[in-house]
This record gives sequence, C-alpha cells and structure tokens, in this order.
Amino acid sequence: MRRDIFQAIADPTRRAIITLIALQAMTPNAIADNFNTTRQSVSKHLRILTECELVKQEQQGREIYYSLEIEKMKEIDKWIDQFRKIWEIRFNQLDKVLSTIKKQKK
Repeated sequence: MRRDIFQAIADPTRRAIITLIALQAMTPNAIADNFNTTRQSVSKHLRILTECELVKQEQQGREIYYSLEIEKMKEIDKWIDQFRKIWEIRFNQLDKVLSTIKKQKK
C-alpha cells in the first residue's frame, strides 16, 4: 500500500522521529532509545516514512542510518503555505479592525 506524505506525518510518533533525525542521521536503535516502544514498532514507522520518501537510508558498514529528506519536506511546506497566506491576510485584516476600534475608544 502506497501512503502519501500527509498520512505519514499524521502519526505523532512519526512526527517525533522526523524531529529527531532532522538534526542528525540516526540508526533505528538510536531512534528507538528515544521512545517507550519496541524496536519493531520504530522500524514500522521508519518503513512508512521511507515509503513516503520523507526519510532516506544510508548504509555505513553494518549500520543503516536514517536522515530527513529535505526536498520531500518542502512539498509539505508548499501545501501549508497556501493556508499560511490566507491566515496572514485574515490576521492583517483583524489587526486593522482592532486598530480602528482602539482609535475610536480614545
């Protein structure tokens, strides 16, 4: 089953994993040490993130390191940006209304 990036980030554990590996590449065991769950559970989350291309794997010796795939994260940001612009316009409009009300009270 092919998941999309929004299904991947819907889970709080996967968002926490993304946060962890955003700073540095980590092995599955190192990632699992940060959670009160099994290594198998973390592996399942990593598999989903890998399927969605949000993380990439790199073999170094006998270890596999997971790191964040920045380009895929930009897709999320691009989608969110459309809403960010709408809210900025609305907040600016609200700011004008509040300024007008404040002036009228003086």
